[in-house]
Amino acid sequence: MDRREFTASLVAGGCAGMCVDLTLFPLDTIKTRLQSQQGFYKAGGFRGIYAGVPSAAIGSFPNAATFFVTYESTKSLFTGYSATNLAPITHMLAASLGEIVACLIRVPTEVVKQRTQANPSLNTYRVLLNTLQEEGFRGLYRGYGSTVLREIPFSLVQFPLWEYLKAVWWRRQGGRLDSWQAAVCGALAGGVAAFVTTPLDVAKTWIMLAKAGTSTASGNIPKVLYEVWRSRGIPGLFAGSIPRVTVISMGGFIFLGAYEKMRRTLL
Repeated sequence: MDRREFTASLVAGGCAGMCVDLTLFPLDTIKTRLQSQQGFYKAGGFRGIYAGVPSAAIGSFPNAATFFVTYESTKSLFTGYSATNLAPITHMLAASLGEIVACLIRVPTEVVKQRTQANPSLNTYRVLLNTLQEEGFRGLYRGYGSTVLREIPFSLVQFPLWEYLKAVWWRRQGGRLDSWQAAVCGALAGGVAAFVTTPLDVAKTWIMLAKAGTSTASGNIPKVLYEVWRSRGIPGLFAGSIPRVTVISMGGFIFLGAYEKMRRTLL
């Protein structure tokens, strides 16, 4: 990847990420409160629907930019395999590495954002201070493992499916896709990936919102999934799936469509 491609991926990814996170923030708040252990209405219901938005605003650009720079860089390293049957594996590897790196930025902002969403009486700055005072810097990375283990399966479904749908549409159309067509493929791929990984998202939410020192806060994903299933059954494992699928489908349309459009414009 040359400097021009690097800059295009950085700027396009960052701008697309900010656009999605801020536009769809209210739906993300509803999803977090539906998944919280205290229940939707105790977590705030429909009040303070923009609680935690400063955290999202600060973290969205570097998070998305980091992901796409890593994703495109990894793809460029395996350029020779992109036109072969190994292309899906290349996309899976690129997406997985992108998520691992991006989560270094995403998790601290997600911890602060979700705790503010579930406690709308507190502001973002107060939640950040409380986290640092009670748990130290490590508290900001509570749930890093569960977030990575949610994002990797998500990306293993979303990005190969996105690339596959674009390739199929390209062949049938007989030419390069427009940005809106890439966006439609992104919405479909994101919706499928969002639904199948909802249980992992629920586990991640429980871990991030749990009180320090509790068994849930330890981050044992199988144990947390079992706890959710035992207390709330299958519906509990898929709590918030409708807003999650809606957010990520709409987000996939905006995010991947805007990314394609901006990247082509910059190159």
